[in-house]
Amino acid sequence: MIIPCIDLMDGKVVQLVQGREKALEGEAPEVMLRRFAAFPVIQIIDLDQALGRGSNLAAVRRLAAAARTRVGGGVRSIERARGLLDAGAEKVIVGTAAYKDGALNEPFLRRLKQEIGSERILLALDSKGGRIVIEGWRESTDLTAERVVSRLEPYCGGFLCTYVDKEGMLAGTDLDWYRRLRQATDHEITAAGGIAAIEEIRVLQRLGIHAALGMAVYTGRLSLAELAALQAENAPGGTEMS
Repeated sequence: MIIPCIDLMDGKVVQLVQGREKALEGEAPEVMLRRFAAFPVIQIIDLDQALGRGSNLAAVRRLAAAARTRVGGGVRSIERARGLLDAGAEKVIVGTAAYKDGALNEPFLRRLKQEIGSERILLALDSKGGRIVIEGWRESTDLTAERVVSRLEPYCGGFLCTYVDKEGMLAGTDLDWYRRLRQATDHEITAAGGIAAIEEIRVLQRLGIHAALGMAVYTGRLSLAELAALQAENAPGGTEMS
């Protein structure tokens, strides 16, 4: 799948570079949702919640009720995850809470799985400088995505894997990293971070990996019409591109 992203900060749709510098603002959340109507699933991230400095919960709930969504950003409790699902989210994305004291937070992950079911959980593997980063990408761990992905499989239905080194830079992503992750797990993988060309999306599709798109869509580097056509061709019953 091709999955457009709506990232929220201070009630606005934004795009950041490596989670830090705001590069642009998009149209209102509901306007962006309508623009993305051709795509089956939308990714929603509450950046303020991820950074621990506020919330865009009202907007998140409106979007989750209006479309098929995967929602993340500051999902650090079972109550938060359940609330997002109750609001209409199809899946929740869990990042920082999956790790604790430099290791996997397996007690929390076990409880989360028991409460909401692994199929509704996407675990974030956000990599910068080869290491998993947490707390809104401000804190680095000693863990690598390649080494922990198989250990996390029992707790989720898939992974959101962001190559933070290239996030928001329109410089292309690291396809070799995604190849290594694909070899390490049979779980669903969604790629994010730096994807800026149709050719990269095609490679990811051949690997069986979804593409979550932000900056390249908002700047017009990638055409929504072309992406929608590519999505349609690779949908069940369509003609798969080689």
